[in-house]
Amino acid sequence: MPRQSARYKLQLEARGDAAARVPVPEAVKLIKSMAALRPQKKDYKGLKKPKGFDQTVELVCWLGVDPRQADQALRGAVSLPKGIGKSKRVIAFCPDDLADKAKAAGAVEAGADELIKKVNDGWTDFDVAVAHPAVMGKVGKLGRVLGPQGKMPSPKSGTVTPNIEQAVREYSAGKVEFRTDAGGNVHAPVGKASFAEADLVENIEAFIAHMRKSKPATAKGQYFKRVCLTATMTPSVTLDVS
Repeated sequence: MPRQSARYKLQLEARGDAAARVPVPEAVKLIKSMAALRPQKKDYKGLKKPKGFDQTVELVCWLGVDPRQADQALRGAVSLPKGIGKSKRVIAFCPDDLADKAKAAGAVEAGADELIKKVNDGWTDFDVAVAHPAVMGKVGKLGRVLGPQGKMPSPKSGTVTPNIEQAVREYSAGKVEFRTDAGGNVHAPVGKASFAEADLVENIEAFIAHMRKSKPATAKGQYFKRVCLTATMTPSVTLDVS
């Protein structure tokens, strides 16, 4: 069994009962307090004290869906009211006459044939790709490059749209993409540990509300099996979303 760090032991003590389901505001308070915990110097026993950083707060939803069924494999995107504290590098596949507008909206690269060739040759130094429907016929051949990285534009996630400028602005600002994994789980960043408690609560509640609306009509039984909140270097806290 891996040895637990001094910080992690303190965090486990602060969290308390691992099985407890707590309201969102209480969970946020716990995560922020655990992320801020620092062991006393004596607890490091000669080890170098780690530097602090602004941890990402993530929501994990175990859903009662079967992702093997096409209509239950959830995929989408949502703009959270307080952002996620991180900007993204966005490129836009679009007709050349829209390229300047896309760049003005924040795209690091925009255009059609030249950009498609650049990506096809292996350039993937970006986080999100959006595409205009008019060029998707050409963009389709990039599936072997972008598919494995989860960067292929898709109507389901809102990255294929005629409104290229709006898409670039939203994704550059940190619009959150989500999709179910093989186990029917969804992982999504909802902010940073430095966020005000009220801002994290608002983001979390907005994401959970969006997931409720996304429930497939064919999903049977309990939809939210378990929902947890965690930060990059903290234990998770189980939320009460009933």
